[in-house]
Amino acid sequence: MSGSIKGADHTGDGTRAVRAGLPEPVKHEPTLPGPVFAAHFHLPGEVTGPYSYGRDDNPTWTNLERAIGELEAPGREDVATLVFASGMAAISAVLFSQLRAGDAVVLPSDGYQVLPLVRAQLEAYGVEVRTAPTGGDAQLEVLDGARLLWIESPSNPGLDVCDIRRLVEAAHARGALVAVDNTLATPLGQRPLELGADFSVASGTKQLTGHGDVLLGYVAGRDDEAMAAVRRWRKIVGAISGPMEAWLAHRSIATLQLRVDRQNATALAVAEALRQRPEVSGLRYPGLPDDPSHKVASQQMRRYGCVVSFTLPTRARAERFLQALHLVEDATSFGGVRSTAERRRRWGGDAVSEGFIRMSVGAEDPEDLVADVLRALDESAE
Repeated sequence: MSGSIKGADHTGDGTRAVRAGLPEPVKHEPTLPGPVFAAHFHLPGEVTGPYSYGRDDNPTWTNLERAIGELEAPGREDVATLVFASGMAAISAVLFSQLRAGDAVVLPSDGYQVLPLVRAQLEAYGVEVRTAPTGGDAQLEVLDGARLLWIESPSNPGLDVCDIRRLVEAAHARGALVAVDNTLATPLGQRPLELGADFSVASGTKQLTGHGDVLLGYVAGRDDEAMAAVRRWRKIVGAISGPMEAWLAHRSIATLQLRVDRQNATALAVAEALRQRPEVSGLRYPGLPDDPSHKVASQQMRRYGCVVSFTLPTRARAERFLQALHLVEDATSFGGVRSTAERRRRWGGDAVSEGFIRMSVGAEDPEDLVADVLRALDESAE
């Protein structure tokens, strides 16, 4: 693979993130070439070579896809990666390219809030949709006869975790493909393809790019035929990333390890502070030793993520808490360098209580962020 890291099997996460996807150096050329803005390319005679039309491929995508592939499957030459306009474009590409009328798919009942809309569309196309919670082996109970198992671990927003290896082995034994939504973990926290999954899918909008200014998604997969179908779907629907977004994403990946390590460590500090507060219930963070998912998470995750979830007694208390925060923006999404939090029930798509808070921990100083959270809890108690 051109531009891959030499000796990648022995490269640390920071080095890999900084070097991933860079082309071979050319004298007087930038280390990371700028975005290629082109709807078409010079193409005399027969159609040969990688680039012909902007909906099919772009050199800027190629560099980014190589970078993501090196993070998702270091040292592997048999993994293909495709970037998309958004995380939902990537999710849709896998589901709608792999399923047809009469097939069955298993989706998490506690996953991303747009999945119910996806379910309705799949059912309209004649696909049977079964759901089960992420935790434990619940998905195994509805797996028989399914064409595809969709795993979201950790789940969003409840942060439940399932044993991906176990579910993959069971699914493959039943002839089902497995896709894992790796958005919350990132490739530095978890590598689904190494755990046996057929697809690793993620929203690059979140922590992968980390600055809240890029919409992006990707699919990485091991099977040539399955990935060819995903690529064909991207071509048909035109769900492509713009070259500027792809370039920004590649640039941002260079700091991924720095951001992830800082945000993970601070998320643990915030979670530890929250569990000392009597008004906080339902606290979840897989990195906490007493979290229900910690044992399983520790067996398959190298980092636990930057998202903490918890519940305050009432909607009013949760809203006062959010208004009292100084360093945390009341905004949706997660994974950015600036901390955000929101009352998830306001969207109506998650089965959570009115006081449920999803907090995404940013790159602020841990002491400052913890102090801000505790102060806001005190001020919202009135």
